[in-house]
Amino acid sequence: MNKLATLCYVKDGNKTLMLHRIKKAEDMHEGKWNGLGGKIEDGESPEACAIREVYEESGLLVSQPQLKGFITFPNFDGENDWYVFVYRFDTFSGVLIESDEGHLEWISDDRLPELPLWEGDRIFMKWLTQKEIFSAIFKYEAGRLLDWNVTWY
Repeated sequence: MNKLATLCYVKDGNKTLMLHRIKKAEDMHEGKWNGLGGKIEDGESPEACAIREVYEESGLLVSQPQLKGFITFPNFDGENDWYVFVYRFDTFSGVLIESDEGHLEWISDDRLPELPLWEGDRIFMKWLTQKEIFSAIFKYEAGRLLDWNVTWY
C-alpha cells in the first residue's frame, strides 16, 4: 500500500526544530530525532498538510513553505511504500507547546550530526539549503539503510 506524508524542517537562523520521538508506544521512530510532519489527509494538499502538522505537533504557525524535495521509502515500515514531501520553513510565529509525539528542541545545525537520526536523514538534511529540488529514494531493511540515490531538478 502507498502512504503519502510530509516531513518539515522549521529553521530559526542556524537552528532547526527537531522532535525527539520518546513518547508514543510502538513508535517506529522511537529514540530518533526527526523533523515534524505526518500523513496527508484525503483531499489535503501537501502544503496544507505540512502547515497543519507543524501546528499540531509544535504549536507554531508556519508560512511560506519551501518544497525542498520528494523522498520514496519503499516498504519502509514493512508493509507500505511511503512517499514524502520534504519542506523547509523559515517563517513562523507562536510559542512551542508540549508535543504528544516527543520532546521538541531547537538544535544548532552543527549539532545535528551528533543526534540519533535515521541514516538517510543524515544525507538529505544537508540538501535543505540547496536551491534545486531533489527526488530521492532511500531503501531500508529492518531499520538499516541499504541503498539510496537522488536526482536533482
